[in-house]
Amino acid sequence: MFDRMKEDIASVFHRDPAARNTLEVLTCYPGLHAVWLHRVSHALWVRRAFLLARMLSHFARWLTGIEIHPGAKIGRRFFIDHGFGVVIGETTEIGNDVTLYQGVTLGGTSWDQGKRHPTLEDGVVVGAGAKVLGPFTVGAGAKIGSNAVVTKAVPAGATAVGIPGRIIPKDPEPSAECEQQANRQAMAEKLGFDAYGVSRDMPDPVARAIGQMLDHMHAVDSRLEGMCKALSELGSDYCAKELPALGGEDFDLLKDDETDVAATDATTEKP
Repeated sequence: MFDRMKEDIASVFHRDPAARNTLEVLTCYPGLHAVWLHRVSHALWVRRAFLLARMLSHFARWLTGIEIHPGAKIGRRFFIDHGFGVVIGETTEIGNDVTLYQGVTLGGTSWDQGKRHPTLEDGVVVGAGAKVLGPFTVGAGAKIGSNAVVTKAVPAGATAVGIPGRIIPKDPEPSAECEQQANRQAMAEKLGFDAYGVSRDMPDPVARAIGQMLDHMHAVDSRLEGMCKALSELGSDYCAKELPALGGEDFDLLKDDETDVAATDATTEKP
């Protein structure tokens, strides 16, 4: 038992640079307290002392702000950072070296009596506010982004983000989609503003519409350049004049607003 406790304390130092000494970890880390109390309540649960196990679990929730059902199975060196608002359901299975941040829910989507909560394999990291819902497996070493809602299996080593959760390619090969994204960025810079929010990872329909407009404008721009080149070869000076530059206060304000949004989004991650 004491060896397991030493492992847990060591895992805090390994994963949280804010931890300074053992006494601080023992007294000021509710995630650690919740895990230790869960081990006792789980031992009672498997011995069919259900009411006592639930009462201890309820006390742990009141003490730490973390709710772990006594039926959940948790591996070694499990770490809940910050912890407040974490909910772990009855049939959840968690492997070794798993990390959860505040506001995470490992929940179910049905009222069936059987397996209805997720299984997290070794080394999984679940970001703040994420919801992992259903009886599927998140593979070893996978990562769930902050505020993602994941309802399908995640392969080992993959990263899932967004609502609904989708898998981000680890090392995407150059493709037409990558070229399209580069064209969008170039067109946005030509218009005088930063194309924040038009990346291919954003599910926002407004962002998709802006992206399609930039694609269309890039195609028109390329066609006009070709026509001007052909006219110049024929001796015409029709395209000699430069187009008026876009910019001014409106674009500056738009860029400032987008920078503020980016800064706000960045603050939602763990410091």
